[in-house]
Amino acid sequence: MNYSLTHKSKQFFWLLIKLSIVFGCGYFIWQKLNSNDQLKFSDFYQNLIENHIISSKNLVFLLFFTFLNWFLEIKKWQILVLNIKKIHFLEAAKQSLASLTTSLLTPNRIGEYGAKALYFEKSLRKKILSLNFIGNLHQLFATVFFGLIGLFYLINTQNVPLNLTKISYAILMGFVIIFGSLFLWKFLKSKENLFRKYSVKISVNEHCKIGLFSFLRYLIFSHQFYFLLIIFKADVSYIDALSATCAMYLISSFIPMLSVFDAVLKGTVAIFIFTFLNLNTLTILSITTFMWILNFAIPAMIGSYFVLTFKLKLVT
Repeated sequence: MNYSLTHKSKQFFWLLIKLSIVFGCGYFIWQKLNSNDQLKFSDFYQNLIENHIISSKNLVFLLFFTFLNWFLEIKKWQILVLNIKKIHFLEAAKQSLASLTTSLLTPNRIGEYGAKALYFEKSLRKKILSLNFIGNLHQLFATVFFGLIGLFYLINTQNVPLNLTKISYAILMGFVIIFGSLFLWKFLKSKENLFRKYSVKISVNEHCKIGLFSFLRYLIFSHQFYFLLIIFKADVSYIDALSATCAMYLISSFIPMLSVFDAVLKGTVAIFIFTFLNLNTLTILSITTFMWILNFAIPAMIGSYFVLTFKLKLVT
């Protein structure tokens, strides 16, 4: 009897948590779309209509980019997890999308770590944290690599009033953080007796695959942004558009922010960057908001289903 009550209490507790995550995520998405001080929803919607963004042809084309983006992210996770446990693509998709839903309510999507770990046995959770860290580090490296190229191009061609010395120091610090994290991780792994629970051996070939997927994923969503510029009839060259987009992602990636407000952050940074290309503010805000809907809001809504169907037995 006591066991039955305890079991039911746990089920009820986890149901409350899952419902809180899903409703919280939905509320924040709704608030994001309706209470943006920078962009009124009515203006945003009207802009989409005028530029035929939600026409079947354009929408399918843009959703295809979203599909490719998340396909690569899910494949990255599947490859990483294979180092400790074999999972199918569908299971990797469930874990990736459910963790996205959970992470929207946390700074810089840090909730993703804990959400993915809950899908595995207790003995594997610390290793799952390390695998997720490695995957995110690869993606950050792609952001820094392309962002540096874009930022320096803009500084040299568009007379962007940025202090090159300060930027160089900031970028250097970014690389120090990335490579420092790698060396720290290697050091921790070498302490076998103390940190063996966190240690996961990943081959050079697998690192190359994860790195390649990270770079391809970056190219996909940066070109999705570029094609939105084309659809909105923005008068900007390919190289200028990609450089500004990469610089925007670089700057915004180092600013702590709740993921649900990611569009606001990128919109603010994008306005600053694209001003030097003489682009309309409404256009830039509409694009950053729609990018957020495509790559975060829609996948998070799909992930909410996997949050609700999360099985309690997986966390025991």
